[in-house]
Amino acid sequence: MAKIKPFKAVRPAPDKVALVTCRTYDDYSSAELAAWLNFNPYSFLHVIHPAYANAQKVSLEKRFKAVANKYQDFKHDQILIEEEHPVFYLYEIQSKGQTFTGIIAGTSVKDYQNNVIKKHEDTLQYRVELFKDYLHQTNFNTEPVLITYPDSVAINTFIALRKQSEPIYEYSTTNKEKHILWKIDTQSEIDWLQEHFENIPNLYIADGHHRSASAELLFEQDKHLGNENLNYFMSFLIAESNVKIYEFNRLIRDLNGLSKDNFIKKLSEHFVIVAKDQEIWKPQNKFEFGMYLDGSFYALFYKKENHQQASILDNLDAQILYDKVLFPLLGIEDLRNDERIDYIPGKQSISVIKDLIDEGEFEVGFMLYPSDINEIKALADNNLIMPPKSTYIEPKFRSGLVVYEL
Repeated sequence: MAKIKPFKAVRPAPDKVALVTCRTYDDYSSAELAAWLNFNPYSFLHVIHPAYANAQKVSLEKRFKAVANKYQDFKHDQILIEEEHPVFYLYEIQSKGQTFTGIIAGTSVKDYQNNVIKKHEDTLQYRVELFKDYLHQTNFNTEPVLITYPDSVAINTFIALRKQSEPIYEYSTTNKEKHILWKIDTQSEIDWLQEHFENIPNLYIADGHHRSASAELLFEQDKHLGNENLNYFMSFLIAESNVKIYEFNRLIRDLNGLSKDNFIKKLSEHFVIVAKDQEIWKPQNKFEFGMYLDGSFYALFYKKENHQQASILDNLDAQILYDKVLFPLLGIEDLRNDERIDYIPGKQSISVIKDLIDEGEFEVGFMLYPSDINEIKALADNNLIMPPKSTYIEPKFRSGLVVYEL
């Protein structure tokens, strides 16, 4: 049974919401970041990147304190306002060809610990501890964990009816997205949602494994303080049919000393290889891979006699590529830290991969077929972990839209 909780959120003043909210900090180039910080005094980037103006290196502790101070400045200046009572939110993101709609709520750390909230990705301990320290110093979080739940006719009907009411925000952003936020604040609606989620046996983390692990670590560190907010972490709950899953394609800087012909010969042991020459080709099904090498595209079909039916993980395309190509042939063991490999989200054009290889920065690129939600759930149900950078999942939440205080 999944437990969700309304919370007393902090959010932008309605007249400033389009100016305050921003993409995730890492999503900006240096030039974009400089422009937003120079010309938009309301951007939440000023909160999460307060040292920019001085362009100086500071310790993490000082940086986190500066974030906390700037956040308080935004509240003092009424750029950010606080809800009077705990609420849920209904949030919709409309982008080109895709609409995402879900519920913003607090989810239980105990559910996370007891595997009611399931995970499919491994975490890096130093990143978990770093974000835990960030939360401890700043006392707020504005990046919810993206969590999926099984499609529910009742919840879908509730959402459809609720969307007919007046939103508290409706605005567009410079990346051509439209954002709409409704407040769910009546006790009857809150009780109804809580009861329906209690009937859901499991939730699944789609994106935000490090954030949820950090929330658990902070809970264990500070639970003696009696702060009820530590028992929960902010999540964006969305029906599993409504998430968009892209692959992460791979770029490799060299062939590990192999000649092109020898490399292709070794690949043919596990794959049927079809030359596509200049035809841009991407996989159409599972067990298919695209490759770009030396100015030509290739289709790689994993030989049927190699399909492993016994193991869900062995059947994962990202794992197949690692087990048969990246590690044994190209000598890449550490997918997170090896500088010879890089990743391109599948939503970007394959021409980006072609251009990077043609320019000489990389020697070979591999295109994968995206996993589906059932594959991700099966891995989570069996306590199996995907290789790093296996999925790029949307929607992506805007920083500064809703803040969960600790």
